[in-house]
Order: sequence, then structure tokens, then C-alpha cells
Amino acid sequence: MTRTEGTIRLTQYARGGGCACKIPPGELEDVVAGLAVAPSASGAEVLIGLETGDDAAVVRVPDDGPAVVATADFFTPVVDDPYDWGRIAAANALSDVYAVGGRPLVAVNLLAWPRDVLSFDLAREVLRGGLDVAAEAGCHVGGGHSVDDAEPKYGMAVTGIADPGRLLRNDRGRAGLPLSLTKPLGVGVLNNRHKATGEVFAEAVRTMVTLNRDASEAALKAGAECATDVTGFGLLGHLYKLARASNVTAVVDAAAVPYLDGAWQAVRDGFVSGGTRRNLAWVDPHTDFGNIDEETRLLLADAQTSGGLLVAGEIPGAPVIGELVPRREHTLVIR
Repeated sequence: MTRTEGTIRLTQYARGGGCACKIPPGELEDVVAGLAVAPSASGAEVLIGLETGDDAAVVRVPDDGPAVVATADFFTPVVDDPYDWGRIAAANALSDVYAVGGRPLVAVNLLAWPRDVLSFDLAREVLRGGLDVAAEAGCHVGGGHSVDDAEPKYGMAVTGIADPGRLLRNDRGRAGLPLSLTKPLGVGVLNNRHKATGEVFAEAVRTMVTLNRDASEAALKAGAECATDVTGFGLLGHLYKLARASNVTAVVDAAAVPYLDGAWQAVRDGFVSGGTRRNLAWVDPHTDFGNIDEETRLLLADAQTSGGLLVAGEIPGAPVIGELVPRREHTLVIR
């Protein structure tokens, strides 16, 4: 752990940070309720769309080839280092393709920059970070779009392909399946601490820049059909969407959930984002928390940036944190 001094702190130029700046899940669902995609004149079939709030759109083209995967993700600075922010944002955008079992092919940059306030040298470092992670993923980057904005924002729109017969969806959970989580929680509270104090948490950065490629491939190899990535709505928010879409109840063993070093201390010291508290408020009416304390609840709802995959099934190296059971009174049960 180190402290950044004498440098421009990008996190100070944004109200929120990372996926914690998402529109709250309940409000977002109200916005998109009733919206429908018009039938395509091309004959392409939507395999994954708006219905369950899944991670990416997937369309099957008429020639019986691979399905096309499309997604976009961008956010305000989650760390002060511009290169690391670029890497994190790219890994996060690519994650949506991996979360549905796809492989990214090409991405375009999405950049908002306060050109009269921050140097374009910093913007170049952000873009360089994104390029390096895309290269690691084997994904081309072909230009993009930029705007002059009061807050810096960066991300990518990504197009990929997937086998239409081997997709990972958030509505394919079945009672009896275990739940595996491929990255530890706690990124949100550590990033919030970083924004407030300048402390740098190297383990959190390493976690956020790690691609979900290997986890996605392992899930497909294990025969999994149901997964989602854990980002701004926290573990509980994304698990609630999965269980609701699959018409099952998800039971979580709180003691089995992995956390980053420093996460417990950060939540005890009050470094909890508004996004995390909104996540918890959203799932609370649908959750049986039993005797689980407030700190644990907040970490389970912690708004993650570039989090891991939550898979209905077992995959090598990922802890099992719970299971899916037949639908009960509550959609989520934490024990």
C-alpha cells in the first residue's frame, strides 16, 4: 500500500467512481420497463435482450454462424493512475462479453474529457491502458468516440461472437446448482478509500485488470448455462436478478464469500459508497438476512468494478459460496 503525492488525482474530478456511479438498479428498471426491441428486417434473432437485464445483447444471424455479442460500458475514474484506470475500464467492458460466454473481437473507445482542465497526456495514458488490456484479450480496437465533458469518463463498446448453443445467461439457473464466485469482493470500499485518502491498493487493481476470459472458458467447459458478472449492483444485486429471472431462491453462505485484504477495515471505517447503500436498499425487501450484521450486508452489496463471474455451477479454483434452491418466500437467503 502506497500513497500518491504530488500528482493529479483523477478521482477528484468525478462525483462517483467506477461502477458505483451507475444509475440505481430499481430506478433503471423503471426507465426500461415496457421498452421492446423492434423486429429486425434482416431476420436476425435476439437471443439475449432487455427482458432479464442480462450482461450483453446477443443476436443470432440467419446464416447459422456464430451469434453476435454487443455491449458497452464506461465510467468515471475509479483510481488516480490514468493507465490503470484505462486497463480497469477496458477489462470491465470486455467482461460483459465473457459473462455471456462470448469472445470479444473488436472494440471502440468511449472517451469524455474536460479538455480545459486535464491534460491530453493523461487521456493518452487512459487510452493506452485500454489498448493494452484489449490486446491481452485478443480484441482489436478501432477508433471510437470522444466528447468534451465536465467529468472524465472512459470505457468501450465491444462486439464479440459466441456459440448460440452454448451461452451463459442469467435466466438459466436451476435448483440444486452450486454458486461459484471467481473474484473476491471489496473493490468498492477500497476504491472509495482510495478516492478519499490517496491510498493505493495494489491487490484491488490487480483484481480489476484481470480478464474474466479464463473464468468464462472454465464455466463453458464445465457445462454451465447460467452466469453473470458482479459489477455495480454488487453481489446481492446481480444474484437477485439471476435468481428472479430463473424463478429460484439463491442461498448464500456469507462465511464462504472471499474478500480483498483491507475490505473489512474499509467498511468499518465508513468508506461505503452511496451506490452500495442503494444496492442494499433495493434487495432488502427480497432478502432473508437472518442474523447477518450490517457490515457483512454492506460488503455483500458492495458496488464492484470489473468484478468476477458468478456462475451457477462449479469451476476449478473458484470458491462455492452458496446454492440455488426451489423458490421460497424470499428470493435471496443469507446465512
